[in-house]
Amino acid sequence: MSEHGSAHTGANGHSTPFVEIDRADWADLAPTTQLPLSPTEIVELRGLGDRLDLREVTEVYLPLSRLLNLYAVGARRLHTDTSRFLHRDSKATPFVIGVAGSVAVGKSTVARLLREMLSRWDDTPRVELVTTDGFLLPNAELERRGLMERKGFPESYDRRALLRFVTRVKSGEPEVRAPFYSHLSYDIVRDAEIVVRAPDILIVEGLNVLQPPASGHGLAVSDLFDFTIYVDARTSDIAGWYVDRFLKLQRGAFANPQSYFHRYAALSTEEATAKGLEIWKRINEPNLLRNVLPTRSRADLVLRKGADHAVDTVLLRKI
Repeated sequence: MSEHGSAHTGANGHSTPFVEIDRADWADLAPTTQLPLSPTEIVELRGLGDRLDLREVTEVYLPLSRLLNLYAVGARRLHTDTSRFLHRDSKATPFVIGVAGSVAVGKSTVARLLREMLSRWDDTPRVELVTTDGFLLPNAELERRGLMERKGFPESYDRRALLRFVTRVKSGEPEVRAPFYSHLSYDIVRDAEIVVRAPDILIVEGLNVLQPPASGHGLAVSDLFDFTIYVDARTSDIAGWYVDRFLKLQRGAFANPQSYFHRYAALSTEEATAKGLEIWKRINEPNLLRNVLPTRSRADLVLRKGADHAVDTVLLRKI
C-alpha cells in the first residue's frame, strides 16, 4: 500500500476519510480463485469506447467483487444477529450498491461487470441491475417543462418514483417493477418494465445516485444504499472519451432510422467531432461539474481512472 495511503492524511497533507491504494497494491488483494469470466464475456460486457480487458478485470474488479461480497455477507450476518437480539424473525433484505459517475466514464460497464462477478460468488447468486435512465421523465414531459436541454440533470428525473422503487426493494418486497428506457428512441418505453425479484444484491447505476436529499425532502435514494462507488477521471479525459464514443455511435447506432440521433448520421467526421464536443460543453460538462462531481466525496469507494481508461488508484473510505 502506498505510504501516504495508509496514513491519516492525503497527498496534499489534508485529513481524508479515505485510504488511497495504488493499482499494484490493490491487485495484490485479488483472491486466488480462478477468474469467473471468460475473455469473450468481458468483451460482451464492456461499453462502447471502454478498453476493459482480462488484466483490468483480474487486477481491479476481482478484488472489488470480493470486497463487495464480504460487505454483503457481513450485512446479512449483522441482520441475523440483530434479529436474534431483538427476538424477531425477519428475512434479510437486499444489499443495495450505488454506482455513480459522469457520462462516458464507464460506470455502466462497471455496473454490468460487477453484476456478473458478484453473481458468481456462492453466497450472493442473485444480483440485479437497474439504471436510473428508466426514471427519467418521458420526453414529452421534459419538453413540457423545458428540460430537454437538461436531460440527465437531477431535475429531469422522477426522483420520487426512483426513491419508491428502491424503498420497496430494500424493504424486501418479492417483486418490484421499474420503467424501461430505450437508448435507441432516447425515451421511456410505454408498457415495458424491468422486474426485480428479491435479489441478494441490487446495483443501482446512474449519474446522480449519490445526490443528497432535494430541498424540502428528508430522504434521498442514496440514503438507502449499503455501499456506494464513484467512477472518477479527469474532466478533460472524460470529454475525449465522450467525443470518441459519439463518433462510434454516429458511424453505428445513429444510422438506424429509428434512432433519436439519426439526424447526425450523415455528418462528416469533422462535423460529428464538433457536434459531440458542442453537446459535451453545453450539457454534459456542466452537469458533471455542478451535480455529479460534487457527490464524489459521498462515495464509499472511488475508482480513479487514468487517460488510458484503466483504473490506477482506488480510494476506500476508512472503517
